[in-house]
Amino acid sequence: MRHYFTKRNLIFLTIFVVIGFVALQIPFTTVIGSKVKFTLFDFFAPMASGFIGTWPGLAAVFLMQGINFLVHGAKVIDAGTIIRFLPPLAAVWYFGSKSKFNIIVPLLAIVAFNLHPIGRSAWVYSMFWLIPVICYFLRERFLLARALGATFTAHAIGGAFWIYAFGLSKEIWLGLIPVTAIERSMFALGIMAAYLVTNNALNILTVKKILNAGWLVNKKYVWEW
Repeated sequence: MRHYFTKRNLIFLTIFVVIGFVALQIPFTTVIGSKVKFTLFDFFAPMASGFIGTWPGLAAVFLMQGINFLVHGAKVIDAGTIIRFLPPLAAVWYFGSKSKFNIIVPLLAIVAFNLHPIGRSAWVYSMFWLIPVICYFLRERFLLARALGATFTAHAIGGAFWIYAFGLSKEIWLGLIPVTAIERSMFALGIMAAYLVTNNALNILTVKKILNAGWLVNKKYVWEW
């Protein structure tokens, strides 16, 4: 694992941590059943592993959340605050890794959700988590599939924990289906846009010899100007 944490990776890890912390301060929407909010961080965090690798990406996102918790966490500590640590890390893993865990994790979330009596009565909601399983086989062809898989993996872990922490009624879970579909579509598009913009910004800086970041650029997604 040592080769992941090279000097230049650590530099960009630090940059991602700073940007991610700022993104955590910009709210997007509130998580149902808690005081916790989704923020621009949810668009930004998953694609970190697409540039600096899976393990450095996980470290960066963990640090972003850890620093934010130390700064603000004491004001909003509840089960939702604790649960919110895990889904972004899962999204980072999915976006950066080709591991079979990307299939196993959402399937386990479906099982966990349906083992709960309320979850079982709203089983159709957990079918959202088949999306990252399907996207796993399309991730190399479509960036959107990679982004969809990442955001729905995060959602799967969050949902599986949420049902046990807060319960919520069958009616609420079923009523959330259209909300979740729109919300996660927006997250996926946001993740994809963040990745494309960052990738091309790094390419421009490299071409202009402003920054030596060519090793971070994915040539597959470089726009021709």
